Amino acid sequence: MFFELRVYDMQPGKGSEFVKYMDDEIIPYQRSKGMTILASFLNDAEDTYVWIRRFQDEAEREALYDAVYNNDFWRDEIAPKLPALMDVDGLQVTVLKATPRSYMQ
Repeated sequence: MFFELRVYDMQPGKGSEFVKYMDDEIIPYQRSKGMTILASFLNDAEDTYVWIRRFQDEAEREALYDAVYNNDFWRDEIAPKLPALMDVDGLQVTVLKATPRSYMQ
């Protein structure tokens, strides 16, 4: 099992709007496709959004990426709204493996 730590820089003044979009649209959509989303955070300055997703293995991650991103709904409805809210070119994705005593497994 492993995790993705995803870090996004917000467009100026768009942090709260992005959180609403994530909470109301993106996270429910991704969960409906089988994605396990453990947590999401906005920093105090509201200019950085961080979230964590969990995968059983690389095969599951590849299948879920395909289910979430390779369809007309993502391309036509979700993705076009993102550049106004976040720096889509500057997102950071880090793969993490939990240590044996981590509460997140």
